[in-house]
Amino acid sequence: MLALATAARRRCLQFTTSRTGLSETLAFPRNFWSSTLPPSIHDFTLALAQTQPCFSVSPSRVRVLFKPSEFYSTLLNMIRRARKRVFISSLYIGSGETELVHTLHDALRRHPSLHVYLQLDLNRSTRPGESSTAILISPLVHDFPERVHVSLFRSPKLKGLLAKLIPPRFNEGWGTWHVKIYGSDDDVMISGANLNKSYFTDRQDRYLQFSAEPEFADYCFAYVQTAASFSYRLLPTSFSDSPSQPSIMWPHSSCHPQHIEQPASQALLSLQQRYLTKNSLRQTSIQGEDGEAFIFPVMQAGQFNIREEERCLHLLFSHLAPATQDTGAHPVLNLTSGYFGLYEPYQKLILQSFVDTRVICASPEANGFYNSRGISGRIPEAYTLLEQRFMKAVHAARREWNDYNSRTASGTKVQLREWRKEGWTYHAKGIWLSPTPESSPILTLFGSTNLNSRSSHLDTELSFTMVTSSPSLREKLEKEVQGLTSYAEPWRGGKRPVRLGTKALVQLVGGML
Repeated sequence: MLALATAARRRCLQFTTSRTGLSETLAFPRNFWSSTLPPSIHDFTLALAQTQPCFSVSPSRVRVLFKPSEFYSTLLNMIRRARKRVFISSLYIGSGETELVHTLHDALRRHPSLHVYLQLDLNRSTRPGESSTAILISPLVHDFPERVHVSLFRSPKLKGLLAKLIPPRFNEGWGTWHVKIYGSDDDVMISGANLNKSYFTDRQDRYLQFSAEPEFADYCFAYVQTAASFSYRLLPTSFSDSPSQPSIMWPHSSCHPQHIEQPASQALLSLQQRYLTKNSLRQTSIQGEDGEAFIFPVMQAGQFNIREEERCLHLLFSHLAPATQDTGAHPVLNLTSGYFGLYEPYQKLILQSFVDTRVICASPEANGFYNSRGISGRIPEAYTLLEQRFMKAVHAARREWNDYNSRTASGTKVQLREWRKEGWTYHAKGIWLSPTPESSPILTLFGSTNLNSRSSHLDTELSFTMVTSSPSLREKLEKEVQGLTSYAEPWRGGKRPVRLGTKALVQLVGGML
């Protein structure tokens, strides 16, 4: 029986593709070709595997979390269980997150072979004053200088004299490190959440955990290490009664920190190429009784001219259109973004497609900048303007879907709803695709991207497309969608006034929202 099982794992269908002038042989399990995936999704999956790394994961080892508190407790438990590595990529760590830092410190103290790798954004993590992430985590580097590795990314979009003139906080408008990876040993949790109290208590996001998946974990760890190759480093600092200012160093003599576009692009694409080639080297697990699940990492880093997310979504819609025309059945696309200013090419894909689309955005009260002081207080109103423009385009395309209680619509329609929960803010983002209005999602896009112009052009993003035929995993994804939509109300943005000053602000910096 063991011999038969081993032989089954090796029975793969192979095909050759070309990418950047190189040829690779990609392998998928034979039974994948006769899986229960709809033909359009089946063909999309094979096409995506020609350009992106692919990881086969066990559906039973995928956990979909629903609450910020679950995200936080899971993260702490992952750190406590770690024996060889903790690797975290996030925008920043909140200055009040002493429990998180103490948990890392305790894990390092108890396990001498453990290493911690932190990849954060430089501008966000070195804000002046007590809110500095770098000051918070400096004791870790001081106490374990050989085992704590902190890298700080600085966007190269802001250069020269302008970089000196733009004050802290506003300099983040030219791009940030936005990738969210939370890993320990062979476990990985992917989210859009940062590491701050609100993200652990009352700021809704998405959270998918993958347990005991060494190949996927190795990829995520390699991505964090690759980012460190074009980032600053946080150095050990001497301490007296209170922490001194953090010491930051640029360790890469071969390039200037404001001119990293070429080496960064080369490093990231080389990583993808390396794991794309590994698609054919590893033995992809055969389909079990609960189906299969395949994960494809897709990068989006406009400042480095990397646009894998765009290519992925164009590919998806190109495969959906012929299938829906042939069958007459319309798939349903659920899309959400806490900062909804849908990137114009994505708008066109939706408005020109054969897909019913439901969009959830944050209500003004659920926007993270609601009631902020200064110019940032206008940001929720600015998103209202972007939503109005989107709905104007929907109306012009005659795609409005006004019956929010109807699960189906005549023709293919688009609806916009807004998320509202008393005392909470909304930060979730991603896509779920169901083959029919009555079926659960068979595909999801999750990760750091907000699917807006900023994510496409300024921030460095990493997201993942997961395709699954597993009934149990699809049920989890359906529950996730239902949980978010349960707080979605009819969009009221069309009746909200937008001040002239806010319109001028959007005209000036709309791409930074």
